[in-house]
Amino acid sequence: MAPHAEETIAIAPSTENVLPVQANPAKLAATIGDAKDRQLLIPVTVDKEAELEGKNGQAPAKYPHYLPTWDPNEKCPPLEPYEHIDPGHQADTSYPDLFPSSSLGSGVQVTHLTPTIGTEVRGVQLTSLSDAGKSQLAHLVATRKVVAFRDQDFADLPIAEALDYGRFFGRLHIHPTAGIAEGYPETLIVHRGAGDNSVDKYFAGRTSTVAWHSDVSYEAQTPALTFLYALEKPSVGGDTLFADATEAYRRLSPAFQERLHGLKAVHSAFEQASGSLARGGIVRREPVRNEHPIVRTHPVTGEKAIFVNPGFTREIVGLKKEESDALLKFLYDHLAFGADFQARIKWEPRTVVIWDNRVTQHSALVDWKNGERRHLARITPQGERPFETPFAA
Repeated sequence: MAPHAEETIAIAPSTENVLPVQANPAKLAATIGDAKDRQLLIPVTVDKEAELEGKNGQAPAKYPHYLPTWDPNEKCPPLEPYEHIDPGHQADTSYPDLFPSSSLGSGVQVTHLTPTIGTEVRGVQLTSLSDAGKSQLAHLVATRKVVAFRDQDFADLPIAEALDYGRFFGRLHIHPTAGIAEGYPETLIVHRGAGDNSVDKYFAGRTSTVAWHSDVSYEAQTPALTFLYALEKPSVGGDTLFADATEAYRRLSPAFQERLHGLKAVHSAFEQASGSLARGGIVRREPVRNEHPIVRTHPVTGEKAIFVNPGFTREIVGLKKEESDALLKFLYDHLAFGADFQARIKWEPRTVVIWDNRVTQHSALVDWKNGERRHLARITPQGERPFETPFAA
């Protein structure tokens, strides 16, 4: 494990961003209502009989120790600041330890899915990488935004070892509301159980399950690299969409780019917490709000990215409501409709997908209706606090 990746520094935690849940009652009420509509897409319970023993023709879960749990008595303290040094800074960008010259042409396949975002790798085993190889991995993901590694043994590791692997890249985040593998709060479990056809009820009132977001952007120090690995998947469907927020920024006119610089937006966890409670879930840690620059700079590549998302961004600081809503809607639509800077990752068994949460947005798709299980696990190293650098045309 790299000692540089998780070094706590003594900085008194700020309380200015811990705001009362009534801070924006209209937005809160609307978001809670939306959470009730979306509860069918975010289960907070598990049918243990179906998952452990099988039911209605569906097989038992292959990875029962990864089934999600929610303990209402589990509470976590506020997150303390820590110094994050991205391993990508140390990388040899020719990637000799990630893709040794002796391996290229002998089973290693590297396929770029689009010009700017998305790469698929076969023939490289993540768990066999040296620390130098892991640093090069961090740089590759920062450059390609999302990388899918096929035929990995990651899911078969003891959970503690998988978490140790993630700690190389930063302090591991504990999600305030999501299900976890029992005894391992640093995991986040994505799970739709066998025989679950509740999406039919969702589609009775909604037209799409697409929900673009950047994970937990309300935290003071947002995630850096994120690992999501397949345990089980439906035979068809359940893909994940990714958008390149750096290319989205580059597509804007210089005048518009310059106007965005210096603006900050409020990102809030209050609505997620209240939505979780409204559908019978839990809250492990008191929700927070934080202000982040709308244009953030990647610490390794220096690329600038649009950093707002409809999941957690609430308003632009210093603008009137109508002004803020109009500008945010433009940015949301720009990212969502930009199919020419997006990639679609199709899950295969034993796949590990790694993305840079600082410069991408993503959305899961709940589009299969045959009741097949979709089960994945996420490990989420935190990065630096978002920052911006001066505008340069």
